[in-house]
Amino acid sequence: MAQFSEVLAEIGDFGRFQIQLLILLSVPNFLTAFYMFAQVFMVLDETHHCSVDWVKNHTWNLSAAEQLSLSVPLDAAGKPEPCLMFRPPPDGASLEDILSHRFNETQACDMGWDYPEDRQPSLMNEFNLVCDLKHLKETSQSVYMAGLLMGAVIFGPLCDRIGRKATILVQLLFFALFGLATAFIPSFELYMVLRFAVATAVAGYTFSNVTLLTEWVGPSWRTQAVVLAQCTFSLGQMALAGLAYGVRDWRLFQIAGTAPVLLLVFYFWALPESARWLLTRGRVEEAKQGLQKAAAVNKRKLSPELLSQLVPEKTGPSGNALDLFRHPQLRKVTLILFSVWFVDSLGYFGLSLQVGDFGLDIYLTQLIFGAVEVPARYSSIFMMQWFGRKWSQLGTLVLGGLMCITIIFIPADLPVVVTVLAVVGKFATAAGFTISYVYSAELFPTVIRQTGMGLVGITSRIGGIITPLVILLGEYHEALPMVIYGSLPIGAGLLCALLPETRGQSLKDTIADLEQEPHPQSLKSAPSEKEMEAAGRTSGPGLAFVSSTYF
Repeated sequence: MAQFSEVLAEIGDFGRFQIQLLILLSVPNFLTAFYMFAQVFMVLDETHHCSVDWVKNHTWNLSAAEQLSLSVPLDAAGKPEPCLMFRPPPDGASLEDILSHRFNETQACDMGWDYPEDRQPSLMNEFNLVCDLKHLKETSQSVYMAGLLMGAVIFGPLCDRIGRKATILVQLLFFALFGLATAFIPSFELYMVLRFAVATAVAGYTFSNVTLLTEWVGPSWRTQAVVLAQCTFSLGQMALAGLAYGVRDWRLFQIAGTAPVLLLVFYFWALPESARWLLTRGRVEEAKQGLQKAAAVNKRKLSPELLSQLVPEKTGPSGNALDLFRHPQLRKVTLILFSVWFVDSLGYFGLSLQVGDFGLDIYLTQLIFGAVEVPARYSSIFMMQWFGRKWSQLGTLVLGGLMCITIIFIPADLPVVVTVLAVVGKFATAAGFTISYVYSAELFPTVIRQTGMGLVGITSRIGGIITPLVILLGEYHEALPMVIYGSLPIGAGLLCALLPETRGQSLKDTIADLEQEPHPQSLKSAPSEKEMEAAGRTSGPGLAFVSSTYF
């Protein structure tokens, strides 16, 4: 009997076939940056004040400035109040009575708002997301994050049931269907519903594409391939800045960002199914056909004898969620990883969603934020090799937290300094997220790894849901969000000192293995292919990144 790892070695760990697959999967990764962060550019702050229609309805010959001063009070800076208006006088009141301020009681705007005449249509001015409705900007982001959580719950099992290719095709269909429909919505409530729906597909794709990629790429290239795929998401953030700068009408912006998904219809024929998944479902002949095609593309000769000995993969026993809390050492690791993943998401999204609050041009800042993620993600590989997993995780969390805390003390008239600190924080949080995937997968024993990674992924999503709500605390004190984004990662980072180091250690297969003394491997060599493939078989298909998402 031949194992899948032997056949994969025959066709090549990372040949032309795997490169083509990486490119195919990277294109939707690139496009998901739009779904994740486009709303930031649709709700930019605009000057506004209560509508003055009641003044316009009179026949008084007044200039626009006089109409405004007659209907809207001024704030301390001498500018029109954005959310207050003078109570309209009773019918029959003379202009002299009004000018003498006999009718100067104020009230909340009840006739809508006026915006600059040269404005471009945005979510802000089209649905009046101002004053009492201002919180809907952050609430809608929390709804999107809740969709990410639901997507992980729905598409994780679906990916194992109907296959990687079919699941990805469904997700791409959702990208196009819900993404384009969003550009034509008549109400903000429907906008939030469609954002929730498309978020489920985004979360599902970030899981499914990594699973498919890791099941075709050999162990020697697996980490690099996944990081490269993640880097295309960062490139998408850079492109988002340019698209947002060039297309200011939010409906055209939405169409421009989602329509390219329609060009991926050829994925129905071009995208391969996972041969490993086919084996786990007993579809051996289809798996063999896929492997033969991969070998042909890689120009490698696949031994017929070896292929004929290929048998369905069997999965070993797995644990359940309660096992994570029964063993003292595993319970400590689990609780610390819960906090690490929670603050990973909190810090990353906290900086990303406030990209326009650091004083520099929002489009330039977004471009820099996207650019810094590429070296951040790739350098995490070398950090883990040089400093180990534990100290790399601790260092990135503490550094990101310190940057957020430091921003609080920088005057607003130094936007360059504030932005530099935010960029360093973004670098640290992006690198820390990548490290969390590797470190967590190595800390959980094989029999419980899939469950553990799923649970820490849920805590990450919860952090994402809470992040926009933390931004609302800025209404009470502008420093509160950054205090939270800074202090919690520092605390979680220091807790990492209590975790064991896994660099150069053999993966633990069972919970009982946690009691054994570590047996270090050479730090210069990666785990053998046999060890990695054995670990994958024990916990099921797509184990290594079974719950992997970018955030």
